[in-house]
Amino acid sequence: MELKGIKVGFILTGSFCTFQKVIPKIKELIKQEAEVIPVMSFNSYNLDTKFGKAKEFIENIEEITQRKIIHTIQDAEPIGPKKMTDIMVIAPCSRQYHGKTCL
Repeated sequence: MELKGIKVGFILTGSFCTFQKVIPKIKELIKQEAEVIPVMSFNSYNLDTKFGKAKEFIENIEEITQRKIIHTIQDAEPIGPKKMTDIMVIAPCSRQYHGKTCL
């Protein structure tokens, strides 16, 4: 699939143990010339855990994407109405959540 120029909203949720596995996926999208728009939930943006410091993840993601992370409801509200993305990736996305939303 050609991703050049595709706007990908990449949303990180609060499963902190997966962040180290998810960040390389962001890099892959950028390597394929997708435009990645990072979004983090309140908890993933603000909480330090045994898996790492929030600030370090934020700095890493912003450096990779060359964009500020959307992390407030107010900043996220225009994503749909303004058609800011072509596709959205929710990472991680549990099977239980995926099954409920894709029926």
